[in-house]
Amino acid sequence: MSEAFDQADELGPAKIIHVYEPTHQLKGILVVDNVACGPAIGGLRMAPDVSTGECARLARAMTLKNAAAGLSHGGAKSVLFGDPRMPLQEKEQLIRAFACALKGNDEYIFGPDMGTDETCMAWVQDELGGRAVGLPRALGGIPLDELGATGWGLSSAVDAAMEYVDFTLNGARLVIQGFGSVGIHAARFLVERGAVVVAVADSRGAIHSPGGLDLEKLIRLKSDGRGVNEYPQGEKLQGDAVVGVPCDIWIPAARPDVVHGGNVDQMDARLVVQGANIPFTREAEQRLHQRGVLVIPDFIANAGGVICGAMEYRHMSQGAAFQAIAEKVGNNTREVLERAGSQQVPPRQAAETMAVERVQGAMATRRWNLF
Repeated sequence: MSEAFDQADELGPAKIIHVYEPTHQLKGILVVDNVACGPAIGGLRMAPDVSTGECARLARAMTLKNAAAGLSHGGAKSVLFGDPRMPLQEKEQLIRAFACALKGNDEYIFGPDMGTDETCMAWVQDELGGRAVGLPRALGGIPLDELGATGWGLSSAVDAAMEYVDFTLNGARLVIQGFGSVGIHAARFLVERGAVVVAVADSRGAIHSPGGLDLEKLIRLKSDGRGVNEYPQGEKLQGDAVVGVPCDIWIPAARPDVVHGGNVDQMDARLVVQGANIPFTREAEQRLHQRGVLVIPDFIANAGGVICGAMEYRHMSQGAAFQAIAEKVGNNTREVLERAGSQQVPPRQAAETMAVERVQGAMATRRWNLF
């Protein structure tokens, strides 16, 4: 049994639950990392190749993200094995079954993540009678994917980071790796401020044009269920080739570990703002830091979604939620970059120190520290 605790440290995880139901081929995992700050908010991710290790890393990212954002919530994550593009009836059955299996775990609040959306959260809400955020408007929710809460937070992080780089947002070349709900909205908000999208990638491929791509055309392609590689102009690339596209701002908004020791030296960007969770390995971030590339860590930059979820959980308005996102993400980005500069450390190290200080402060008030 000891190997089950090999990855544990002073912050958690407090609980790991594996759910299995062979009749419906249900395999799922919940990792509750740390709830010293309050009940954990963390997304439900659905993909064929998720794992306990990935779930645990994402749960820790949520602990740090919620603490850094100053929310009264801890960190957790849940994952379901399966293709999110399966027939809707099968997907609904799996998600409802998973929610039922986790019925007694009141310290976990579901939210949408990769492969799930507002409708999925409505199914969870129906099964549990609560404990879900990112709900459809019809259920009183603030549909964060539809509105682009995470993308709004990323744009707020970029705004704050502009004080620490040697270029301006107007005319800045932008690359989006993962042109889905997060990447589309991040691009939309930044283009409104003058950025120029020069490359985007999704699961089917990538498109690159140094002179700029028409964002509205790209969004229409995605709305029609097509890939960005069907864009009529520009150079078609393999999806991972966007790592090497020259740009000013590079935003990963897809899977973990897309930039690693094997491809990080191809990167030709000046600012990286992480829209996905754990999109870079530590080695990759360290190498970029040594080259002078500014990297805003995931749990600082992409906190817009969970901030919106926390505001929804408290029945706040959409306007109040977006104001809170801009304020919290912007202030945290500045604080992290100030700490990184004064301490001469990478931004991730500064961000983790800041977040851990806040978690440990909450743990000191608890009888059992982690829960």
